[in-house]
Amino acid sequence: MITAIAIDDEPIALDVVANHAAKVPFLELQASFTNAFEAMDHLRQYPVDLLFLDIKMPDISGIEFFRSLSKKPLVVFTTAYSEHAVAGFELDAVDYLLKPFSLARFLKACNKVQEWLKLRGTNGNIPAYFFVKTGYDQVKIAFEDIDYLEATGNYVNFVLRDRHILSRMTITECEELLPQDRFIRIHRSFIASIAHVQKIERHQLTVNGSILPIGASYMTATKRLSEKS
Repeated sequence: MITAIAIDDEPIALDVVANHAAKVPFLELQASFTNAFEAMDHLRQYPVDLLFLDIKMPDISGIEFFRSLSKKPLVVFTTAYSEHAVAGFELDAVDYLLKPFSLARFLKACNKVQEWLKLRGTNGNIPAYFFVKTGYDQVKIAFEDIDYLEATGNYVNFVLRDRHILSRMTITECEELLPQDRFIRIHRSFIASIAHVQKIERHQLTVNGSILPIGASYMTATKRLSEKS
């Protein structure tokens, strides 16, 4: 069971989340808050797996609220403004829901959360591998074996140390499955293994001898990576 709370300064928006949540069998919405600071106090005493969090609130934005948490649950941002989605994903949000959202869209977000929690495992640790479908087979891929991922048409090419694996997925779906502390999105078509990065330059980086482009919108994140090195 996924435990969650919802935070939104609009009571009607909280009612929508509550009504949708009541129809999802694996989700328990424990509380709803119009006051973000009351929600913060609640989380200190009663941690949850997931936040449904409005971005635009009067006293503190949802993004500022989430950044302030020392122990961060998974988060699904809710917003009436599509331009906020990018900021949400920079904080590793599982998903964002653009108001007004349907039950089907809400359920899709909940399914994503469930997959993330499965990957983390019951002890909170992310497994060292995952499976991808290639043809009719499910192939096991160890995270440590991945050099980088490249989107190509409707497929993603997993470039490993000793082989390539092609799977019918989107690069965004792959990004959601990979541990954020071990992989970095550097381009709309590329995700790189942080451990295998050899050189970071202004517009490109080198991963185990392969030169990959850095997209303009990903330069800030890549720069932060170089600063940590």
